[in-house]
Amino acid sequence: MYYVNREQIERRLHAIPDIVAGLHTVTEEWDGGLILGFVQERALHLAIEVVTDIGSYLIDGFIMRDASSYEDILDITHQEKVFNSTIHASLVQLVQLRKPLVQSYYEWDRSSLHPLTSVLPAILNEFASSVRGYLNQELGAVRS
Repeated sequence: MYYVNREQIERRLHAIPDIVAGLHTVTEEWDGGLILGFVQERALHLAIEVVTDIGSYLIDGFIMRDASSYEDILDITHQEKVFNSTIHASLVQLVQLRKPLVQSYYEWDRSSLHPLTSVLPAILNEFASSVRGYLNQELGAVRS
């Protein structure tokens, strides 16, 4: 029997609409200014944390093999068919931004719109649907 912390996974999935809204705002109103640059930077960072947190909960709960990196979290969950190859490829690009955003933030170009910013909302929404579908398939639907 698995112990999958669905409550914690759902709490993180519930953050996705706000991240998506921030990314949409940045894309639609981009002016190259500092404020939208910070919004973009934080939204990308939160997207990374949400995706890797959920992946870690899935790996731990379903007793999948141990992950050695953020990219490995995505590789494992993709191999377990939590989400498709298109989502996987985009999310790998996303998590590769973690080091620049978190460790080399002083070098991050806040004056440019990052290419992932405009495509990530759809990817994050698909990711959320895929995770919920996987959980329902493996554990059954949540009962209210």
